Amino acid sequence: MDMNDRIIIRDLEVYAHHGVYPEENKLGQKFLVSAQLFTDFSEAAETDDLSLSVDYGSVCKTISCFMQENTFRLIEAAAQELALRLLTDYPLLSGVSVEIKKPWAPIGLPLETVSAALERHWHTAYIALGSNMGDKHQYISNAVEALNNTKGCIVEKVSELIVTAPYGKVDQDDFLNGVLRLKTCLSPHRLLEQLHRIENSADRLRTVHWGPRTLDLDIIFYDNVIIDEENLHIPHIDMHNRAFVLQPLAQIAPYVRHPVLNMTVQQLLDRLKRQ
Repeated sequence: MDMNDRIIIRDLEVYAHHGVYPEENKLGQKFLVSAQLFTDFSEAAETDDLSLSVDYGSVCKTISCFMQENTFRLIEAAAQELALRLLTDYPLLSGVSVEIKKPWAPIGLPLETVSAALERHWHTAYIALGSNMGDKHQYISNAVEALNNTKGCIVEKVSELIVTAPYGKVDQDDFLNGVLRLKTCLSPHRLLEQLHRIENSADRLRTVHWGPRTLDLDIIFYDNVIIDEENLHIPHIDMHNRAFVLQPLAQIAPYVRHPVLNMTVQQLLDRLKRQ
């Protein structure tokens, strides 16, 4: 994909009802919306075929309807939700930047306009799934569904589930393990927060390290990002030693390369089998 390709919409005028003050929500005001639509339109440019690109007329209508049909106190929130709507509604988009200008901002001082601008892109994450308590299949199935229903997330592929012996603490039931590929607009930290919320909804308790759990969700990869923080390590810090991660991961992403070890998932699995 040519990351330089983009369609630019500047200052689409919309009369809508957004603002902190009640009169703004009641009376409405003018907003100017600009957007950059990141998409590879090289094939569309070569063939002159609209179906291979993003219809900016349709996008303008979507923006106008979204701004008029919703009410937000903050234009920051409006920009965030609009970006997610565009990415969800137009599959050819790899990313989008949105700016919402508010020419009549009621601050009691002369100014031309105030605006909020942000940029969101699709990312690919791989999430490890595990359970060794209760109805293991159901806990994992519910987690996959919850992730797919999370705003800004699309589950693209799920591996087969495998039964594995417990890792670390051995006096517990066998695990059911798998991996899924996730298309997401969430940042790594926001994604981790969402995974914890899904775990908590399954009554996950964190009382014993490597102990039994109803649901375990771990970020294995997030694009080629490398993060080493106290509460977040990407790639997962011990994934290369875990057959119960590598085996299902190799089913759906054998050629994804570890950004630190510079080995593919299949190579890591083969190396682990030889040890």
